[in-house]
Amino acid sequence: MHTPHLFAEPAAAFGSRREFLTRSGQGCGLLALSSLLAQQGLVAPAEAGSESVNPLASRQPHFPVPAKSVIWLFMNGGPSQVDTWDYKPELARRDGKELEGFDKNTGFFTDNVGPVMKSPFEFQQQGQSGAWVSEIFPQMSKHVDKMAFLYSCHTDSNNHSPALFKINTGSARMGFPCVGSWVTYGLGTETQNLPAFVVMYDTLGRGIPKGHAQNWGSGFLPSVYQGTALKAQGAPIDDLIRSAEQSDKQQRSQLDLLARLNRRQLEQRPGEVDLAARIESFELAYRMQMAAPEAIDLTSESEATQKLYGLDNPKCTHFAKQCLTARRMVERGVRFVQIYSGGMDNELSWDGHSDIKKNHSGFAQETDQPVAGLLADLESRGMLESTLVIWGGEFGRLPIVQKGGTGRDHNPHAFTYWLAGGGVKGGTLYGKTDEIGHKAVENRVSVHDLHATILHLMGLEHTKLTYRFSGRDFRLTDVEGNVVEDVVA
Repeated sequence: MHTPHLFAEPAAAFGSRREFLTRSGQGCGLLALSSLLAQQGLVAPAEAGSESVNPLASRQPHFPVPAKSVIWLFMNGGPSQVDTWDYKPELARRDGKELEGFDKNTGFFTDNVGPVMKSPFEFQQQGQSGAWVSEIFPQMSKHVDKMAFLYSCHTDSNNHSPALFKINTGSARMGFPCVGSWVTYGLGTETQNLPAFVVMYDTLGRGIPKGHAQNWGSGFLPSVYQGTALKAQGAPIDDLIRSAEQSDKQQRSQLDLLARLNRRQLEQRPGEVDLAARIESFELAYRMQMAAPEAIDLTSESEATQKLYGLDNPKCTHFAKQCLTARRMVERGVRFVQIYSGGMDNELSWDGHSDIKKNHSGFAQETDQPVAGLLADLESRGMLESTLVIWGGEFGRLPIVQKGGTGRDHNPHAFTYWLAGGGVKGGTLYGKTDEIGHKAVENRVSVHDLHATILHLMGLEHTKLTYRFSGRDFRLTDVEGNVVEDVVA
């Protein structure tokens, strides 16, 4: 049986485009039957020396690391580095002054730049590391010594959709596998009853991030590695509850029939990747009917834990639930969880074009306590070292005001990320931007560098995690990327 592994792997030969679409079309939205089929003797066992037929079977990393799972807290819309983590007192000294020689095409809105604008927020140094933190993060500021800050991140695009694709997939074009897909392709999962890769997005009706599910898609990797999105409204997962007209025995009989049909197909095409993924997907959907409701039921958590995350705080209840759900997911073996703060349109996300103070204050109130609660909870349970927590967005914002308001336009030249747990050297302050926070100037970190570092912290050598597609070996970092060794403990 053809299965993915950590080195160059040929993709399935599909023949015609129509045949490819026929075989892969059913994979969308499905997630894992082969292990149970093997137990029931409905799939022939793998040959001696070959890998398991289960494409999501847990696999060893390239080298030992403490991290087992990832929680990526995605601040959708582009949080302003100079109003959150990257303190620039020079902005106050130059406030209201024109910036000579400034490229007026830097932001998304051409020739819509005003003078330098100071941050409306006060900053203070926190922790033994002395990291500067905006007043909008009073709870997260208590955890800076757990964080490694990357102040010098930069990207290629000042437009949301391509920038989102870039930070999620390594390419500004759609159709490439995202980080979560690459990680689950490389490492598999430690749970057989829940998806390997889970995504949660805004629950307040603000929409899905631009680019939609392409941000958590598996691209040319088998569909079993795509993210499973928990819906913002209604049932978190479609068809999670079995129809009242169907008994468990009836559903089991249907799956067994499907297994026999798929076994016949596998015997005819023993190396077919997508069929193995599709088989695993059907069975996981069945197993999830028992496991998923319990995993997303927060009522079993103590009152103290719920308050720690902020479930009793109306300003952040929705994000608090998602952060607590993320902890419960990784606790049950889910490999990768991504949570989006904010929706699609301007001012419905961290995209503060018109009023940066109102925008960032609001979204900080939604996320500060839940994120701090997540870090504290993971640490108290002994899970922080095995969980890599990531915070950041798709780009930063300009140090100048956008005409017509008190907001900031997009800035691809500088933004801040922080990492915590999962083998990260807490208290690290890495890289610098210029004196007004416009451009990364010291120890610059590209998106490929960030991805290489994330994979390294998960025990994956980014140059070896490849997949052959259309005659070429692809990888998340393409032909670039260097691990930021300074943030690795």
